[in-house]
This record gives sequence, C-alpha cells and structure tokens, in this order.
Amino acid sequence: MYKKFLPSEFVKSVFDISPERLLDKGIRGIITDLDNTLVEWDRPDATPKLVNWLKSMKDAGIQVTIVSNNSEMRVKSFADPLGIPFIYKARKPMGKAFRKALQLMDVKREEVVVIGDQLLTDVVGGNRIKLHTILVLPVAKSDGFFTRFNRLVERRIFKALKRRGYVTWEEEV
Repeated sequence: MYKKFLPSEFVKSVFDISPERLLDKGIRGIITDLDNTLVEWDRPDATPKLVNWLKSMKDAGIQVTIVSNNSEMRVKSFADPLGIPFIYKARKPMGKAFRKALQLMDVKREEVVVIGDQLLTDVVGGNRIKLHTILVLPVAKSDGFFTRFNRLVERRIFKALKRRGYVTWEEEV
C-alpha cells in the first residue's frame, strides 16, 4: 500500500535536475507542479534562476507543462509570461490532468517525469498512471490552507515509509 506514495526519486530542488540527466534517461517532457515546487505558493512570478532552468530545458528539447490544483488566474498569470502550457484545477491525484499533459506534449509515459513537492497529489497522481515521479522539498516553509492539512498526513506517511526502509534520503518532506 505504501509504495503508491513512494517517489521514483528524490532531489532537494528542481535545480538539481539537469536537462543532460533527463536526456540520458530518454526524457522529453516534464509535468510539474507550480506552488512550492517551482516557486513559493505566494510568489506571483518566476525567479530569474527558474527562468534560466526552464530555458535550459527548452533549449534541450524538453517540454514542460505545469499541472496545478490551483485556480486558472493563479496558474495562467504565472505560466503565460513564460510561454508554458498549463492545466489548472487539475484535481490531482486524479489521472485525467496527467493524461491530458501527456497528450499536449505528445510524449509517451516512459518519456516523462512528474516533479512535485507533495506525496498526496504529485507523487500519488504520477504513480497512479505509472509515470516516473520526482519529489522535491517544498520551496517555502509555509503553505496554503489545504496544503497544510496534506502536509500533516504526508508526515505520517513519510514516517511509515522510513520505518519500512523505503526512504533512503535524509531530508524529510
């Protein structure tokens, strides 16, 4: 049961994911969460460092699509200036938005990674449709209302994964 919560891999931040590493694995597309994955949940725009990271992916031929449970206004105002396609009110961990992102990018499942900061939405959602999932530490220490509840549940799941020997990294989500 716990394996559905287990990411394929863990890194501290999206900046630890290079286009070269993804290309070596045959990756052509990234489905990424927005809030607390790419930027703090209350930051309206991308940081210069994130703009450079996104450009490095694009230059390498790796497509990026944002899949967020947030509102259209929030996701659109962030993604449009960057020219990144997005899906809002995604209802993660349900699979429909993930499948739609695959269609938008016209890539196969084995050519995609899902990047996110939450076990209950990003990791479970990606794992449900057999995508490679990468868990990152949240960018901010604070969260929106619903995410705070998820974090409580996630800490319990994380501790259970650790007790069972599934977690091999040091940082806790």
